[in-house]
Amino acid sequence: MPHVTDAARDLASFLTASPSPYHAVAEAVRRLSAAGFTEQREDEPWADGPGGRYLVRDGTILAWWQPASGPGAPLRIFAAHTDSPGFKVKPNPDVGVAGWRQVGVEVYGGALWNSWLDRDLGLAGRLALYDGRVVPVRVDRPLLRIPQLAIHLDRGVNQGLTLDPQRHLLPIWGLGDPDGGDLVEFLAVRVGEDPEDVAAHDLFTYDLTPPATLGRDDELLAAPRLDNLASVHAGISALLTAVERDPGTVPVFVGFDHEEIGSASATGAAGPLLETVLTRLAGGFDARHAVFARSRCLSVDVTHAAHPNHLDKHDPDHLSVPNRGPSLKVNAVQRYATDAPGAAAWKRTCRTADVPNQVFVSKNTVPCGSTVGPIMATRLGIRTVDVGIPVLSMHSARELCGVHDPGLLARAGVEFLTDAG
Repeated sequence: MPHVTDAARDLASFLTASPSPYHAVAEAVRRLSAAGFTEQREDEPWADGPGGRYLVRDGTILAWWQPASGPGAPLRIFAAHTDSPGFKVKPNPDVGVAGWRQVGVEVYGGALWNSWLDRDLGLAGRLALYDGRVVPVRVDRPLLRIPQLAIHLDRGVNQGLTLDPQRHLLPIWGLGDPDGGDLVEFLAVRVGEDPEDVAAHDLFTYDLTPPATLGRDDELLAAPRLDNLASVHAGISALLTAVERDPGTVPVFVGFDHEEIGSASATGAAGPLLETVLTRLAGGFDARHAVFARSRCLSVDVTHAAHPNHLDKHDPDHLSVPNRGPSLKVNAVQRYATDAPGAAAWKRTCRTADVPNQVFVSKNTVPCGSTVGPIMATRLGIRTVDVGIPVLSMHSARELCGVHDPGLLARAGVEFLTDAG
């Protein structure tokens, strides 16, 4: 019977602790702090001595280990993203009709809408107060549900489901007439704040079904938010292991927010945050060109596992299969940033780590998605490689990966972060 790995169990714990990007960052900070990392605030002097640091801006986190040798060593960057597709609560959320109280939401990212129907949903995110404080909030119980229409009222539903995001995706959370301010009041009281002090919020629905192993031999992990907290977890794990070595590189982890909606934000991959930190780590603007030329970046986002019921959607010679190692992601028009020298560096690290690996290329008639990889490569000029573990039902409320894949990815990540070749 395949062993359910410690990495898979730890990933399940990480997923449960991370229902929103802000909670994912908080859990990453908890793990880094326990390992001796200290916070580098953006508004304070730069700490350039040896040791582990992390920097947080909203739903994005950067962490690195500065060696005693000081600036100038090549950078090894492991990049992932903290956000996942779903539904974000609108500023004026209290709506309803016909005796039902509902919550107004917007679609966030490329979610598979039907997978969210008739699920018990919680609510998580943050409240921004007039006094400048930001308070995390999480309702970890069945609070919301997006109900399906009874089959008697839609006899053709099994021949094709059509959903209007403005009318059909509003979750129910009670009975009666909507009253403006109810949801904010409910959440403020829950975290011990005066509802009148709440100026704004960033709130997301999330699936309450906990992660679980699946299958005859427990060889699959079923969980929400694998895209892309599986990579965030692997990156943090790899960084914490990499600091135990002295390879002559500067290992860096970054978990960006807003990848699912294009990365064009102050905390996204297209923003200036990573470039600013890397310039500091390189020793300044004048020194960074030589350092960047010797640096590499690993863009780590899940990839499409071969779907057994829809194999016609995949290139038959480049299938990505669970529990056979992370996949190198290649695309001729640079939807992924991988090139031949970068692929060679990745394969070398996998060989050193004794990690099996695969190559994923999308079918010519089925365009692939993209990642933070091409964005970082364009902005920084650092050679970038795109990889990911195979995940089934990507962008659904609940996804599947092999139980061995999280550990394999973390092991390969360690070698990448410490490979000075």
